[in-house]
Amino acid sequence: MNKETLKKALQELRENSKKRKFSQSIDLIFTFRDLNLKNPDEQLDFSITLNQGIGRKVKVAALAGPEMADNAKKVCDVVITQADFDKYKDKKEAKKLAGSYDYFLGQADIMPKIAGAFGRFLGPRNKMPNPKLGTILPGKAPVEPVYEKLQRTVRVIAKKAPMAQVKVGSESMKEEEVIDNILTVYNQVIHHLPKEKSNLKDVYVKLTMSKPVKVE
Repeated sequence: MNKETLKKALQELRENSKKRKFSQSIDLIFTFRDLNLKNPDEQLDFSITLNQGIGRKVKVAALAGPEMADNAKKVCDVVITQADFDKYKDKKEAKKLAGSYDYFLGQADIMPKIAGAFGRFLGPRNKMPNPKLGTILPGKAPVEPVYEKLQRTVRVIAKKAPMAQVKVGSESMKEEEVIDNILTVYNQVIHHLPKEKSNLKDVYVKLTMSKPVKVE
């Protein structure tokens, strides 16, 4: 994969996609072969820090005890304190919360309570606070550096099916910024595959509301 093949695929994507009234996200889709996903060692679950961000604000929620709440309120889009956890026993409220935010921070010493209150809603969406992402924090830890890093963080997951879909930008971004993100993600995915390029079947680019275009 190189810049010229990506330019060609992105041009085809723009030409064959209906113009929308909003800036659509651009996704990179991988399909894999010869991966034994029953073996945890061959599953993919890792994060990547992009150079360019994804062209929109990433929404971050904090699930906090009193120690973390003040720092989290300075930067996070919403802070839910331990005292308000019971509100989310209502499935409708919990599902709405899970769908409204990209990442969730959790205070380390109350993680069992966070798991009990939110695990069944955040877990299936791969949004539970996670040490791999650095989203589980000590109560007094600075929150702003984590928040800022998450603005440029994407996650690659392939555990149940031999494919992964990753946001790499938006229509509002410059083409060279999107290409830079695509190459960053592509190189990291290849690095994490047990047989590297031999495990890669196809790569596609896709807008939010378009059909995928294969990257040759």
